[in-house]
Amino acid sequence: MSSDEPPVLAAKGPKLKKLKPARKQVKPGDVEKKETPQTGKEYNIWYNKWAGGDREDSYSNKTKSQTRCNIRKDAGLTRANTTGIKYICLFFSRGCCPYGWECEYLHTLPDPDTAMPDSSKDCFARDKFADYRDDMGGVGSFTRQNRTLYVGRIKETGNGQETEEVVLRHFKEWGDIERIRVLQYRSVAFVTYVSELHAQFAKEAMACQSLDNDEILNVRWATEDPNPVQKVAEKRRLEDMGQEAIQARMDPRIIDAMRAVRALEDGDVLDENGELQNEEGDENADEDGPDLKRRRIEMGSSSPTESPEQPQVTGLLSADTLEGLRYFAEIRKRNGAAPVTVRKAARPPPPTGLGLADYGSDED
Repeated sequence: MSSDEPPVLAAKGPKLKKLKPARKQVKPGDVEKKETPQTGKEYNIWYNKWAGGDREDSYSNKTKSQTRCNIRKDAGLTRANTTGIKYICLFFSRGCCPYGWECEYLHTLPDPDTAMPDSSKDCFARDKFADYRDDMGGVGSFTRQNRTLYVGRIKETGNGQETEEVVLRHFKEWGDIERIRVLQYRSVAFVTYVSELHAQFAKEAMACQSLDNDEILNVRWATEDPNPVQKVAEKRRLEDMGQEAIQARMDPRIIDAMRAVRALEDGDVLDENGELQNEEGDENADEDGPDLKRRRIEMGSSSPTESPEQPQVTGLLSADTLEGLRYFAEIRKRNGAAPVTVRKAARPPPPTGLGLADYGSDED
């Protein structure tokens, strides 16, 4: 995928009205099944072609689709809306489902806010594979989230801007588009959707379709974008999605409790809504580390520059341990609990009489 051309900010997809029972897109027998002309001697079921003949993507071997989905007219309620099936009808996306409201699958665009039951399947319940096919066709791979489609065989009749507008007008019907890149004079465009589910639907809906010049499109999955900026942005997007998914599954009470414990450890003050607020007269509270805040609690001072003298070690407990005990005692006092008195361990009396030898070597 090339990054020479600047990205085009695309419009959002169509807003659908309240759904009614889905209509039958075609009648049984209306679609004439046309087989691809045989150009080889052996049929490869994986690549869906005849081996030993012309190359697979030869223009003469492509047949234009006889039907096309119209979301505004064809979308509607089916039996899947009552049975709870989350997958989309594959024939609906191609515009040739003869069952209408009697279909066992959904007749609507996939909802990106609704997670699919199985991440190893696409929105049409087809199993993904570990890697893409050599021609980047088929269902796709479950090892990478791909939202970009390769659209080939575009007939360009104007400049690059006009081609972008034509591609946008035809592909925005299937979902929100993030950006479009057109390789002028190469008859190629890359369409990136906001959701991978919409890209899966658009790939089937626009396969062997035409734009404005009666061409036959070659729609495939795009390879990984070599642009390092896009790689960083995609990585950040996936990390944000992961954090949002984790927070959505966590109990809000646990999040509030963790925020309160962290505020107590850092010496911060939370308001009624659980948000962090600065104490009066302490404008640099957020800039101070937890050690300085802990010392201010002990010494009763708000100045971050004052550093108390380090206590001398006079017992079995170290200075850091005594400091931690006093800190937690102050927290208990603020919460209304009974204060805990920390007693210093007395130094043991000097030994009298015969003492033990110093085992500094094996000879002692």
